[in-house]
Amino acid sequence: MRIGTALVSGPSMVPALHPGDCLLVGYGWRVRPGDLVVARFRERPDLLVVKRAVREADGGWELASDNPFATGPGGAADVEGRVLLRYWPPRLRRTSA
Repeated sequence: MRIGTALVSGPSMVPALHPGDCLLVGYGWRVRPGDLVVARFRERPDLLVVKRAVREADGGWELASDNPFATGPGGAADVEGRVLLRYWPPRLRRTSA
């Protein structure tokens, strides 16, 4: 297992992640339903995506976007790593007065 980074480049995971977010990824780490993952859809192996793992299917994973308006490839995907945390940019927390 190794640790690497990934950069979010599209709106498919808004509101959880935004374009420009930098992620720390555990490659080869165990994945559970609900985890954010870095994966490749089998029908688009050239495209690396960040999605939410839904369930194991067809020897891979069924993935989903958090943004209901996002579209993209579907079908089984091969997960390469699990998102451990978003480390950049820092986000200000809102507090109630």
